[in-house]
Amino acid sequence: MEEVIERANNTEYGLAAAVFTNDINKAMAISTSVQAGTVWINCYNALSTQCPFGGYKMSGNGRELGECGLKEYSEVKTITMRLLAKNS
Repeated sequence: MEEVIERANNTEYGLAAAVFTNDINKAMAISTSVQAGTVWINCYNALSTQCPFGGYKMSGNGRELGECGLKEYSEVKTITMRLLAKNS
C-alpha cells in the first residue's frame, strides 16, 4: 500500500484518483493519503454539484461547486462595536 500511495503522489498533478478494492479500510487509508482533490472508491467520474471539485499541486487551487465554491465569491468581514450605557 505504501508503494501505491508513493507512486500516486509522485506526480506534479492531483486533480482526481480512484481506488478499486473490496477492503473498505484499505480504500479509506489510500483515499486519505493520496494527494488528489477528489478520490472515488469503486467508481470513477461520479460528480455531484453539491461536492466541491478541484485539485492539488499543479491541478489548480481552490474548489468549484458546492458550498466551498461559493466561498470564492464572498468576503469575510468582522465588525466590532462598543455600546455605551446611557446614564439616567
